[in-house]
Amino acid sequence: MYKLEVKLPQKSYPILIKRGIINDIGNEIKKVFNNKRIIIITDHNVQRIYGEALSENLKSYGFEVNTISVEAGENSKSLDVLTDVYNQLLDAGMTRKDMIIAFGGGVVGDLAGFAAATFLRGIRYIQIPTSLLAQIDSSIGGKVAVNLSRGKNLVGNFYHPEAVYIDPDLLKTLPERFLHDGMAEVIKYSCIKDKELFNRLREINTELDLFTIINEIIYSCCNIKKGIVEKDEKEAGERMLLNFGHTIGHAIEKAFNYEGYTHGEAVAIGMYCIVRKSESMGITKEGTSDSIKELLVKFKLPFELPKIDFNILLEAINLDKKSESESINLVLINEIGESFIKKIEKEKVAQYLFS
Repeated sequence: MYKLEVKLPQKSYPILIKRGIINDIGNEIKKVFNNKRIIIITDHNVQRIYGEALSENLKSYGFEVNTISVEAGENSKSLDVLTDVYNQLLDAGMTRKDMIIAFGGGVVGDLAGFAAATFLRGIRYIQIPTSLLAQIDSSIGGKVAVNLSRGKNLVGNFYHPEAVYIDPDLLKTLPERFLHDGMAEVIKYSCIKDKELFNRLREINTELDLFTIINEIIYSCCNIKKGIVEKDEKEAGERMLLNFGHTIGHAIEKAFNYEGYTHGEAVAIGMYCIVRKSESMGITKEGTSDSIKELLVKFKLPFELPKIDFNILLEAINLDKKSESESINLVLINEIGESFIKKIEKEKVAQYLFS
């Protein structure tokens, strides 16, 4: 088992990474939660595969369990779905002494986490991420949110879980597209902070190769994020590095109504586009964009910007959370493993993003 601890001024919590930990999850949760009632928030796909087993395991340790299941997909990160979740929590008699489990991918983690942060002014919750993207990124660091029609994650909070339990075996039932979706975020981590991880990814040739070292990959990414979050919990500085590729990526997601591209696919395009442009401007080491492209192709991720109305992209970018009144903070890299934040005047943003 790998164990990390996120240490913050107001709260600390463990991250446990272990194959098969889901089979002993009730025992683990008893170490951080002494009361009885737990409400699982999940999506229909995860519920169908793992829901009954999780519920029965928890009940075997004396917990009282209810489940709220939402539609899978980004559209569930909405105020309408959030309101429905609130009503189901009320119907279940949820109190501030009870616990929520976010059991799913990034959408469920964000939705359930934001529900926990806001219902009854705050309820404890645990993250059990089931997608690679959630296991290495969104379940850690306390960023929880829902989307508005005008942009992604525009209503949210920083609200940390009591613990994060990561079982890499859950990835075995993940469709290939969503496994590769998570690999985009793995590539992101390697680009901003870990050249050695980048080189290890270049050595992977098969899915068997990937799963042979998946525990180590997850640990490396979680350790990078833990370190960044501990230095900058509220995204005032260094934590912005985690948004490498996301400025364009979020704009692509919005332009396609969160249906044409997964989050990781959109971020993959964003990473390649910004590096190719910064390379041409002499900011990034020559050949870096080709190296990134090689990895993206290996994991069946897109890299070319789709045909989108340029004005739609710019409008979405101006609503980006890294945007300020007259400028926007862009994440750039000097070379693989070395990243930095550059403040750009809004009228010059296109020069740094698009060829």
